Amino acid sequence: MPTSTKGSSGSAKKAGGISSEAVLNRTGKDWDAWFRVIDRAGGAKMAHKQIAAMLHDEHGLSGWWSQMVTVGYEQARKGRKKHEKPGGFEVSVSKTIAVPLARLYRSWSDKRTRLRWLSEGDFTVRASRKDKSMRITWIDGKTHVDVDFYEKAPDKSQVSVQHKKLGNAKAAERAKAQWRERLAALQGYLES
Repeated sequence: MPTSTKGSSGSAKKAGGISSEAVLNRTGKDWDAWFRVIDRAGGAKMAHKQIAAMLHDEHGLSGWWSQMVTVGYEQARKGRKKHEKPGGFEVSVSKTIAVPLARLYRSWSDKRTRLRWLSEGDFTVRASRKDKSMRITWIDGKTHVDVDFYEKAPDKSQVSVQHKKLGNAKAAERAKAQWRERLAALQGYLES
């Protein structure tokens, strides 16, 4: 089911989680105008990358707005669901924690430490770059988790978790809620 909302005149008020007014203010066109542009270009038969490239190259939208307008169009016209990507569903959650970057990274890379805040700590690390990133095959053996680490200040760091290849929208919402809880537990553990 498409996820755009319509006003009393039948025009799209919101798509992709962004109001028509916000799109107009940032791009010069509202949702209805962008939908007409994409429809005329054959958007119904175009892949996501083709639509985004067309918006960027032919209409001058930034990379970010090209993606947002494409997602809004796909949700409204093609029935794309929230969190849906070409390879399945994925969610992102991040948390800034008052600890140095090396300590934050170690809370993920050291299994004993990890098990203090993450009960599912026995996952497979496919690749890692110290104090930068980890690429994980999750405990289900099917989904992937990308973890990125950023230094915000000498005693403040951010962790960003992206859980990919989830089976459906319900699994994506559940994973998002679980990662919020897990990162809150990590913060509690590291900041106590």
